[in-house]
Amino acid sequence: MNPQLRVTLLEKSGKLLSKVKVSGGGRCNVTHACDDITVMSKRYPRGGNFVKKLFHLFFTTDTIEWFRQRGVQLKTEADGRMFPVTDSSQTIMDCLLNEASKFSIEILLHTEVKGIQKNGDVFTLLTHPNGEIKADQVCVASGGYPKTEMFNWLTACGHTIEPPVPSLFTFNLPGHPIRELMGVSVPEAVVKIAGTKMEQLGPLLITHWGLSGPAVLKLSAWAARELAACNYHFTVLVNWLPGMHESKLQEQIQSLRFTLASQKIYTKNPFSLPSRLWEYILQQIGVKPDIRWADLPAKDANKLVKQLCGGEYAVKGKTTFKEEFVTAGGIRLSEVDPSTMMSKIVPGLFFAGEILDVDGVTGGFNFQHAWSSGYVAAASIAGNS
Repeated sequence: MNPQLRVTLLEKSGKLLSKVKVSGGGRCNVTHACDDITVMSKRYPRGGNFVKKLFHLFFTTDTIEWFRQRGVQLKTEADGRMFPVTDSSQTIMDCLLNEASKFSIEILLHTEVKGIQKNGDVFTLLTHPNGEIKADQVCVASGGYPKTEMFNWLTACGHTIEPPVPSLFTFNLPGHPIRELMGVSVPEAVVKIAGTKMEQLGPLLITHWGLSGPAVLKLSAWAARELAACNYHFTVLVNWLPGMHESKLQEQIQSLRFTLASQKIYTKNPFSLPSRLWEYILQQIGVKPDIRWADLPAKDANKLVKQLCGGEYAVKGKTTFKEEFVTAGGIRLSEVDPSTMMSKIVPGLFFAGEILDVDGVTGGFNFQHAWSSGYVAAASIAGNS
C-alpha cells in the first residue's frame, strides 16, 4: 500500500463493472476452486506459462482471502466454480466500489483514452474529445478488443498485438434437425473437431441454434484461432458415450440383441441417454418404431454405433456465449514482465486483464487472471511510487 499515491480511474462508458455484473448469469463466477498452480495454468489456451509465473505472486487462495477480509464469502459449486454466497454479482461490485471509495480513488466516466504519450518520466493520456491527463505511471486494463485496429493507440507505444479472435462461443447448426431437441443435455460427451486432435470432454447442451455447454465452450477456446481461420465452417464429431469406442459398442449391441431380445428399441434405452435424444438418433438412422432388439438389422446396428460414438454435425457459424464474451489475442506476452506486469518497452506502463494475450476457458479462470494481474500491477506501481 502507498497512501501517498493518487489514483484516477478512467472509464470509457457511463457504467462501471458492467462485465462483472453479467458474468455467471448475474452471479459472478469470481474464481475457480483450485490450489494447484500447475493444474490451474493448464486452463488457459493462451498464456498458460505467463499466468503460471503470475500465480506465484497472487493466486486463487489470495483472491478468496482478499474478498473474505472485506466481508465477501465465496462458495464452491460441484464443478469448481466459485460465487459469492449471495449469488449476486452486485455483492462483488459493491465490494470493489467500496474499496475505491475507501481510498478516495477518483473515477472519471465517459472518458475514453485515445493515445498515450511519454515525455521524460511523465505520461500524457489523450482523452476523447480533446482532453489531456498527466500521470507518472499508467495501467491499461481496458479488456480485449475485437479488431486489431482498436489497439492502434497501444501499437503507437511500440507494442505488438497478437490478432484478436473470439473465444468461448457456441456452435451453430443452421437447419439441422437436432435443434428441435433444444434444452436436452447430457452430463458428459466428447466433442471433437473433425480432422484434428482437438477435443473436449464435458456437459453438452442442445440449443435452438446448435450445440453449447462446457464441452463446446472449452473446445471453442482451445481451437479459437483454427476455427477463425476456417470462418467457423467445420465438422464436429460427438461421442455421446464417452469412454466407449466403436468396437466395444459393437460388441455391447450384439449382446443386447439377446439380453433385451423381445423389447422394443425405442422404449428400452440401455445407455441412459435422454429419451428424446435416443429417439432422435434412432429416427435419423431409419430404425422403425416397432422393431425389437433381436430384430435390429446389422446395417442399422452399424449406423447406431457410428451415431453414438462419432455423430457428424456440420457447423456453420458461432454465437457468443451470453454476455461472457472473451477475446483471444492482445498485447504480446514477451513484451510484459509477469513479475511486475510492467511493459518491457515503455517503463512505467503496466497491463492487466484481457488486454493481454491471455484467455482461459469458462469457469472463473479469466476473472482469476484479472485479479492476479491487477494485484501484481498495483503492487508494482505502489512500490515504484
